[in-house]
Amino acid sequence: MAGSLSRRRRAEEAPYWPGFVDAMGQLLLVITFLLSVFMVAQFLLARQISGQDSALGQLRSQIAELTELLALEKSAKADADSMLSALQDDLATEKAKSASLSAELDAAGLKGTSASTTITGLQTELDKQKSLSSDALAKVELLNQQIAAMRRQLAQLNQLLSDSEARNTASDAQIADLGKRLNSALAQKVQELTRYRSEFFGRLRQILAQRSDILVVGDRFVFQAEVLFPKGQADLNPEGQSEMLKLADALKQLESEIPPDIAWVMRVDGHTDSDPIQSAQFKSNWELSSARAIAVVKFLIANGVQPQHLVAAGFGEFQPIDPGSTEEAKSRNRRIELKLTER
Repeated sequence: MAGSLSRRRRAEEAPYWPGFVDAMGQLLLVITFLLSVFMVAQFLLARQISGQDSALGQLRSQIAELTELLALEKSAKADADSMLSALQDDLATEKAKSASLSAELDAAGLKGTSASTTITGLQTELDKQKSLSSDALAKVELLNQQIAAMRRQLAQLNQLLSDSEARNTASDAQIADLGKRLNSALAQKVQELTRYRSEFFGRLRQILAQRSDILVVGDRFVFQAEVLFPKGQADLNPEGQSEMLKLADALKQLESEIPPDIAWVMRVDGHTDSDPIQSAQFKSNWELSSARAIAVVKFLIANGVQPQHLVAAGFGEFQPIDPGSTEEAKSRNRRIELKLTER
């Protein structure tokens, strides 16, 4: 009776620090996942924006070239206008001269060959000037058409720039919405797994309620190694197999309840005390703790638990729950821990 009270007192005094550390570890894993999703989204956004900036740069370069051509064409049009003005002035001058000569001829009554020759020459010069004026007008019309075409191209480029900016804005909104939906989905999955974990641990507490050597520490079940294995060995004893059968039944029921889109595992952690191992089979406590965790996993698989829902890990003597060096402390540190967590 006294021994049972002592064991219960030790169970009640079991530190909750490892559970707190594991909870913080889970929180860090969730934060790491969220940061990874955010970095991926930022990388995709940066790559899309980089491509759009390159396209915008090309459009701006084309606009600069067209602007330069437009300036050249405007300069040429100005020169043509100046030339046309000069030709028109020359034409007016020649017309004035022709009228003056005609008036002089009429006044003097001269109809001679010399006057006719002069008039013919003046008429020829006038025709040349009219031809030059027509060519200048044709060049001006061509320049006007080219300027109109350039203006249409500038309008199209401006429209392309506006469309590209609108697409950038829409892409930013889509990425922000995607991040919100991912965060919401992740939070929902974490809440669902937390609910199933609470139900599973409640069920195990009922199943293992009669065992004082099986403790609940934080969010995990702790089996003393002596319950499951002979000292220094990694083969489950009959009593350990009986306890693991109860666990296998609870895990199979859990598998049928948790939706397949929730990634979860039961992690089996093996721990030893700090005494150096004296065994030809195991060269270190690492190997012994790992072999015991693997033995539990293999037994669960052999009894119907899905392998993808199990993880085996060995910690050797490097994660004690009792820092003391007494035999009682060493006994508490020799243990198998079970923890339901995300994959």
